[in-house]
Amino acid sequence: MRIDKFLWSIRFYKTRTIAAEEIKKNRVSIGDSVVKSSKEVKEGDVIKIRKNQIDYKIKVIQIPKSRIGAKLVPLHIKDVTDKEQYELLKMRKMSQDYYRIKGEGRPTKKDRREMDDYVENDISSDFTDWDDFFGEANDDSEES
Repeated sequence: MRIDKFLWSIRFYKTRTIAAEEIKKNRVSIGDSVVKSSKEVKEGDVIKIRKNQIDYKIKVIQIPKSRIGAKLVPLHIKDVTDKEQYELLKMRKMSQDYYRIKGEGRPTKKDRREMDDYVENDISSDFTDWDDFFGEANDDSEES
């Protein structure tokens, strides 16, 4: 099986086109040599993949006939990536700020929904009938 099709079939990449592009960018190698998309994968090959600034290593156990479900992936490959690489990934995720600092920029959709919920709850608890509220003010001014 071609390496681009193999990486797609074991769900390492979402599409075969993305797998082929990554191979073209020299981010995939078998052993120590960089490969082309047409390279045939054999059982026992160790594939090195550079993805998300991490060097993954996978060993081919069995070649699937077509794209397989996520639960079946461990039957076809073995992850032999260094633990240090996963620690690097974990540290990068922890160091990134996924949420903006309070008070900076426009509110996000989540912020806006929270504000809307707060305002709706606040208004509904204070006033139940707007006609009564405005009617009382008009009745007082007419009597004087």
